[in-house]
Amino acid sequence: MLEAIKNTNILFLDIETVPQFPVYSEVPEKLQKLWDEKSKNFREEKTSEDVYERAGIYAEFGKIICISVGAISEKPNRKIRLKSFFGDNEKQLLESFFQLLNSKFNRYEHFLCAHNGKEFDYPYIARRGLINGLKLPKILDNSGKKPWEIKHLDTLELWKFGDYKHYTSLNLLTAIFDIPSPKDDISGADVAKVYYIEKDLPRIVKYCEKDVLALAQLLLRYKSEMLIPEENVEHV
Repeated sequence: MLEAIKNTNILFLDIETVPQFPVYSEVPEKLQKLWDEKSKNFREEKTSEDVYERAGIYAEFGKIICISVGAISEKPNRKIRLKSFFGDNEKQLLESFFQLLNSKFNRYEHFLCAHNGKEFDYPYIARRGLINGLKLPKILDNSGKKPWEIKHLDTLELWKFGDYKHYTSLNLLTAIFDIPSPKDDISGADVAKVYYIEKDLPRIVKYCEKDVLALAQLLLRYKSEMLIPEENVEHV
């Protein structure tokens, strides 16, 4: 299947999310109670305030601060262009990203690609879009579609080969496939702190774009194709 999909028809993406509020004490009382209920499933002996830093992974309690994307071109030689949509205003960020999808990735042959995208990135973006009152682009809206009409690639799912108990991180896969990547400046667990305390969004954007590049290189490895050299990586 992968061989039949042109690299130029794929938009690679990664998102970074944070809790909607810097600390639990700033969460409105109604949402506090709902978070208390939600977090019962995983907080064990901890309080709901102790685990509020995990709120960012839930679309109902978090928000998107960065969406980085990558697109491959093949002529005159293979390159990838990386671009990010980021900021404190989530609605504006999503509007700009949806505009890209509606204008450039709106045909049947187009695909999105993310790591663990089917369980995280795609539904998170769609849910936050609806919460912000936005109409979903066709490529994100799965309602009424048959399974083969959903144009979502997931490098984690592709690696599972049907083993649904198996989770493998993007970092591990890039290591075993010998995909070069710059030393990690931060990890996903650091994003909320870097955003709310250090207020260093550009650092988060750099980290997000690095993951998009690694994602694209990994899919090329899945297809037994050559990697994109560093000099052919363009940030726009």
